[in-house]
Amino acid sequence: MSEKRSGLLHRLEQWGTAAENASLVILLGAMMILAVGQIVMRIFFNTGVVWGDELLKLMVLWMAMIASVAASRSDRHLRIDIISHFAPKKYARVPRLVVDAFAASICGVLAWQSWRFIQLSIEFEDTVLVGIPSWIAHSILPLAFALMCYRFFLSFIAESIGFLKTDSQ
Repeated sequence: MSEKRSGLLHRLEQWGTAAENASLVILLGAMMILAVGQIVMRIFFNTGVVWGDELLKLMVLWMAMIASVAASRSDRHLRIDIISHFAPKKYARVPRLVVDAFAASICGVLAWQSWRFIQLSIEFEDTVLVGIPSWIAHSILPLAFALMCYRFFLSFIAESIGFLKTDSQ
């Protein structure tokens, strides 16, 4: 039963990775097409898409958040940890534990606050672009921060277990 469960989790992780990568490629391509289209329309036709610049800003937001989730998935996010390079191998995990716990807690707080932002956006009926509810456009915020919190928490647990195993040996 556990092999089926681990196989299912592995497949879900693969699908999630593929979805993240595909969405990044699609967003980048769409951003480039829209930006170049706006430039061409302004230079040659003295016009442009009215909502194009705002859509580009939202696409940058989505791309940054999805890329942040992907970076936390593959442990490629920014990390400043000089201490781990100079500490003995046994204690090199301690800064990682602190950083992962801190990052998980900060991402958790940001997920909660962005969820509150979405609720306020719904309450005040904010819109973006041409009348689209802004909570739809900004829904990536609580989702991405919650996923990053989850991944940093899992990394913290894994590092804690690794630290305890090396400590007991």
